[in-house]
Amino acid sequence: MNKAVQERFDEYPEDARLCLEALRSYIYELADALALGQVEESLKWGEPSYRVKSGSPIRMDWKSTSPQYCCLFFHCQTKLVDTFRALHGDELVFEGNRAIVLDLSQQIPEFAIKHCLELALTYHQRKHLPLLGA
Repeated sequence: MNKAVQERFDEYPEDARLCLEALRSYIYELADALALGQVEESLKWGEPSYRVKSGSPIRMDWKSTSPQYCCLFFHCQTKLVDTFRALHGDELVFEGNRAIVLDLSQQIPEFAIKHCLELALTYHQRKHLPLLGA
């Protein structure tokens, strides 16, 4: 793990850290399974950020102002969150056109989250397709 990202993860409360570590592992698993190449891990605006060449950046964070939630953030000028809402609106909670909000008191809806992460990681290959080819 990138040293700056590791330091940031170490600052999170345990429940948030466990959630964010799971999300991070999904990103790496998907990038490997889909042969997307190297995952670039860094901090953007103080938040762990992940990017592959074929995809749109994904950030994640926990904020003390909303301690019961973790969020996955996506570029707001893409159609990612609108597509996620159309595909998984019955099981995921969204914030505007930029985030998926996860309640720390509930299990991560793994199938839906992995599907959204896959669409984000392959966004540049899919952006011209209706519902991103889903």
